[in-house]
Amino acid sequence: MADLLRVGMVAGEASGDMLGAHLMAALKARRRSVMFAGIGGPRMIAEGFESHYPMEKLSVRGYAEALRNYTEIMGVRRRLIKAMLEERPDLFIGVDSGDFNLGLERRLKEAGIPTIHYVSPSVWAWRGWRVRKIARAVTRILVMFPFEAPLYEKAGVPVTYVGHPLADVIPQEPKKAEARAQLRLPQNKLIVALLPGSRRSELHYMASTFVLAAHRFRQEMHDVHFVCPTVTRATRDMFERAVHEQQRTDLPLTLLFGHSHEALAAADMALVASGTATLETALFKTPMVIAYRQSALTWALMRSMLYLPYVGMPNILAGERLVPELLQDEANPGALAAALLALWRDEAARKRQIERFHEFHRLLRQNTAQKAADAVLEVLENSQR
Repeated sequence: MADLLRVGMVAGEASGDMLGAHLMAALKARRRSVMFAGIGGPRMIAEGFESHYPMEKLSVRGYAEALRNYTEIMGVRRRLIKAMLEERPDLFIGVDSGDFNLGLERRLKEAGIPTIHYVSPSVWAWRGWRVRKIARAVTRILVMFPFEAPLYEKAGVPVTYVGHPLADVIPQEPKKAEARAQLRLPQNKLIVALLPGSRRSELHYMASTFVLAAHRFRQEMHDVHFVCPTVTRATRDMFERAVHEQQRTDLPLTLLFGHSHEALAAADMALVASGTATLETALFKTPMVIAYRQSALTWALMRSMLYLPYVGMPNILAGERLVPELLQDEANPGALAAALLALWRDEAARKRQIERFHEFHRLLRQNTAQKAADAVLEVLENSQR
């Protein structure tokens, strides 16, 4: 078929799968015949994606965890590069997963295949050498946050700010009472959402800590109910196991499979593991405390590369410590419970968070999938001239 557009894509985790699926739908709406193949998850597959490897192969978090899986992941990348150089797609889009995708993108770009990287690597990696590495790998980068574009422009990397798709799908004014009714949560109690992470590696370090922090918080605030949405059956089982191992089965807790958006809409406050969930929590206008724990090796490596004084996206967007952050040794049950109590007792601090969260939402709502599709087609047209 002469007008068939063949797009190679790789997404390595759930958030990338969501982004990839939205972009696929927007491209298919603009181009009648598009074929997508590479590595993707269930949402991309539902849009017609052909995934050559399970996305879970790439879903590891942290340097130490990546090192343990290095040989297998590099084997996947070598085979994928070979296949794509043989098939020569019209365009390649790497969705996040920079450690995997940038090397792949560089090889394809050197072979004359236009490459787009969708989502800038994390801010602590923004040193000159990393931006230069990205410049060599990509024809264009699509970024989600407005402060990212000037960094790439300064380095001469073609860049398009597209906003964040979560800002498009999350309502400006979440309906708390409806969400509580849907999840059968008590209407007249303080609801605290617990989001200890989406990966098993994160639950390994944070599940018990979150359970014990909730217990300590309840000792001070008796009229509270906790809600914990989990992403997979495995992470749900891990959190449930932590509840039993810590002998906190009396904790007033609703454990969910999925439904993170409903849980955040229903909650008065949240304790959130650093990552995409902090942005989701902000877009739901839910005051929060950010926590993160990981292996000692990963933490030591990350600290040595830290570029900004914050890791949580709400604080990066605010340019200040708007939201309390407790990391590694500071993220212990007593300190997390104390931070939640302090936030609940400080109405002005909660209101300030909510006001800034509204600002972020307006800033990031850009009709992202359409903007990203426009940029992709522009790159394609330029390459065909």
